[in-house]
Amino acid sequence: MIFRSPIYLVFALLLIFSTNKGSAQEKTILKEGDFLFQQISCGPLCDAILAVTSGYQGQKFNHMGMVILQQDSLMIVEAIGKDVHLSSISDFLKRSANPVYTGRLKQEYQRLIPAAAHFSLDQLGTPYDDAFLYQNGKYYCSELIYDAFLSANRGEPVFELQPMTYKVPGSNSFFPVWKDYFDNLKQPVPEGLPGCNPGGISLSDKIDMAGRYQP
Repeated sequence: MIFRSPIYLVFALLLIFSTNKGSAQEKTILKEGDFLFQQISCGPLCDAILAVTSGYQGQKFNHMGMVILQQDSLMIVEAIGKDVHLSSISDFLKRSANPVYTGRLKQEYQRLIPAAAHFSLDQLGTPYDDAFLYQNGKYYCSELIYDAFLSANRGEPVFELQPMTYKVPGSNSFFPVWKDYFDNLKQPVPEGLPGCNPGGISLSDKIDMAGRYQP
């Protein structure tokens, strides 16, 4: 039998505690105005989007939402499905098995958050922009965020619009899935028209990305 002194046992317990504490991942503390970026699966359309967009640290984001404070609870305002609506954080997270990443506006832009949140809440019920056309009275996810901060900043853009592409990288041909999609909408493919995407916003120099969300 090996005798261990009380001092030895105390030291061992402290060592175990310190090791566990150091290896544990810190819980993410969200606040109003934070962004959540995720990659969701929706078949060939999502695959086509991911093929032409890139985000923070090479991540392939195709959806985002903004944290909103509602009656002492944090919710996500997002444009997805049929319209702009509020979702619980848990519902947002369980939509995808892929890691969710968080971003926060840099300090000099934090003043815009209350007005951007107000704008976003005013859009609740606005139809989803399935045509991906800017300023058509509808919103897709990143378009809502773009306009929220454009409005909050009195018409001066905070994020950037870029020419949208629906073509296979390295070719002059549209993804067949996009051609069929817009044919069904009875509209031409909006190639080259201005728009934005979650990956592009995650690369903005107005945001500090904080890495993976840890509930």
